[in-house]
Amino acid sequence: MTENNSQIRIFDTTMRDGEQSPGASMTLNEKLELAELLESMGVDIIEAGFPAASIGDFECVSTIASRASKIVVCGLARAVPRDIERAGEAVAKAERPRIHTFISTSPVHMKHKLKMGENAVLEAVGRSVSQARGYVDDVEWSAEDATRTDFDFLCRCADLAIASGATTINIPDTVGYSHPEEYRDLFERLIKNVSNSDKAIWSTHCHNDLGLAVANSIAGVAGGARQVECTINGLGERAGNAALEEIVMAMRVRKDAFAYQTGIDATKLSRASKRVSQITGFPVQYNKAIVGKNAFAHESGIHQDGMLKNNQTYEIMNPEDVGVSATSLVLGKLSGRNAFRDKLENLGYELDADALNDAFKRFKDLADKKKDVFDEDIIALVDDQLSGAEELVSLHSLKVVAGTSGPQIAEIELAVEGDIKAARAEGNGPVDAVFKAIRSIVQNDSVLELFQIHAVTEGTDAQATVSVRLSEDGLVSTGKASDPDTLVSAAKAYIHAYNKLEIRRKKSTNVDA
Repeated sequence: MTENNSQIRIFDTTMRDGEQSPGASMTLNEKLELAELLESMGVDIIEAGFPAASIGDFECVSTIASRASKIVVCGLARAVPRDIERAGEAVAKAERPRIHTFISTSPVHMKHKLKMGENAVLEAVGRSVSQARGYVDDVEWSAEDATRTDFDFLCRCADLAIASGATTINIPDTVGYSHPEEYRDLFERLIKNVSNSDKAIWSTHCHNDLGLAVANSIAGVAGGARQVECTINGLGERAGNAALEEIVMAMRVRKDAFAYQTGIDATKLSRASKRVSQITGFPVQYNKAIVGKNAFAHESGIHQDGMLKNNQTYEIMNPEDVGVSATSLVLGKLSGRNAFRDKLENLGYELDADALNDAFKRFKDLADKKKDVFDEDIIALVDDQLSGAEELVSLHSLKVVAGTSGPQIAEIELAVEGDIKAARAEGNGPVDAVFKAIRSIVQNDSVLELFQIHAVTEGTDAQATVSVRLSEDGLVSTGKASDPDTLVSAAKAYIHAYNKLEIRRKKSTNVDA
């Protein structure tokens, strides 16, 4: 039954092996939802659980089996009669049922875990597979810790499993010990030396303890395996399993190197990743391949410039291929002028060269202060610049003392027509102290009619946009400013309003004259 074509079966064990991650347990409804999603994605086999482990696991496997239409539904069982019986009962209602039975075959496992010799293990292999075949026609047998098993003994076990009725032989790298060349060679040698190897599908199952799970899985396929066992997001005990999304996309993107294909609808990979993360509470690392938040995000100015010219400069696949809406050019302190200009154009702004240079400088200053720069931050920054009046007065420095003990004190320095002038004032709160200090330098009789603050974006480092409205002798002006420091924003907004008021007063005086 060894397949000679390039089609690779995807065996998803997110709900069984993935759930073995500490804290990653799933409810029945969550597993039902995930099973439906996996089936819609085109997964070939789903390992729905370990029926003998608990009543809940049995009910889960049984319910999924009764609802699945096209996908093979598999239940795991140790080489123990009661386990196999429960697995057989759980998958009985499936259109395409499978029992997956396993036993350890490595010397360290047989001695310390099973306390069994080779003959006893061989007897268990034959008995368990034969019993499973009494329930289903599709039986998978696994040699736990296969990569640390004596090769001749592994051949004897696999030969017996196939002779007893196993249709799939799984060779797990249970502890993530192997490396690609070694794992590929193991499959090639097994298929060559097991006399009835052509009567079964050979399968990989790799753990990621050395970060080689995906590479080993693909190497196993190159060695003759035609089934890959994996999980969404690489979920699994210890360092996890081979990641389904990485295997699928590696074969899709590098068809020149990996002449294989799967039946997976890759456009649902991002959705599946997010849902598994939500269900388990396990966040996906930002730099995770294929489905990480930063997988299609670019902040470096050099990279952004290349992406704007041709996205193939830094992306080997389209984000839409895996269900991500679009590439993201993240603006930050490393971003370049071209990316900033492109962002402004997308936001509807067209600035001349001088205005762009000024806005870019202000953006860089903001990015040095603020970890994440959002579109709203840029809008506030540019609006603040475009609404700015001639700077008769500008903020040079500000220091504020505030707290419960009081009094609140502001020490400020303003550039007034080129001269630096300083003042110190106490107030009923830090904002009042700032405004009093400003008025002590730029003495005027204006009345504060409005003071309003709102956060531009979320987070404790969000920019604060402050609006200030001043009126004097029938003239009204509104100033607006944004800054991660609310008090700095308040001072700039007041000064902005003052500058506009002074310009209007001068214009009014000239008209009267």
